[in-house]
Amino acid sequence: MKTCFRGRQDYVPLWREMQTFTDTRDESTPDEIWFVEHPPVFTMGLNASKEHLLAPGDIPVVQIDRGGQVTFHGPGQLMVYPLIDIRRANIGVRCLVSALEQSVVDLAAAYDINAYARKEAPGVYVDGDKLASVGLRIRRGSSFHGMAINVDVELEPFTRINPCGYAELEMTDLRRQGIELDLEATAEKILPHFMHHLGL
Repeated sequence: MKTCFRGRQDYVPLWREMQTFTDTRDESTPDEIWFVEHPPVFTMGLNASKEHLLAPGDIPVVQIDRGGQVTFHGPGQLMVYPLIDIRRANIGVRCLVSALEQSVVDLAAAYDINAYARKEAPGVYVDGDKLASVGLRIRRGSSFHGMAINVDVELEPFTRINPCGYAELEMTDLRRQGIELDLEATAEKILPHFMHHLGL
């Protein structure tokens, strides 16, 4: 498994790179995990309803090929992109989603924060507020897209949408929960939990 922290990257070129990686990989291509931060952007899943896009203003809106509704990505948010051949790894989509979610739950628990996942609404929550969002795509037996963890992010843009299709859903981040980490440190702490839950 190759992992890399790639810093701040524009959303669309990185998305296209994920697609190309997935479409050109073969049975011998090593799996990769990319940790990335994006400039402000709203992304809408394949079946997302525009009614959840309330007032985007000057933030770009991109229609993409993952599941889920509309969400916001921006500075201070860590993107975790697992590019994994799930057939080769013999794991299901639910296992991959759970491993992503539980890695955040474990990180929060290390700081005595009670975070939890909800099967009916993928992601990680603290006291009903959303800390991390998950949206995946599986193509050719491999995963791309992934998880957004709010580390130290401006939450105002989330008020311009119904996050993940839920009106009135409040967002939170690690800093507001008293966890003072930068993006790279968050990636370093998340990774072993994620690998453990994947059984790798």
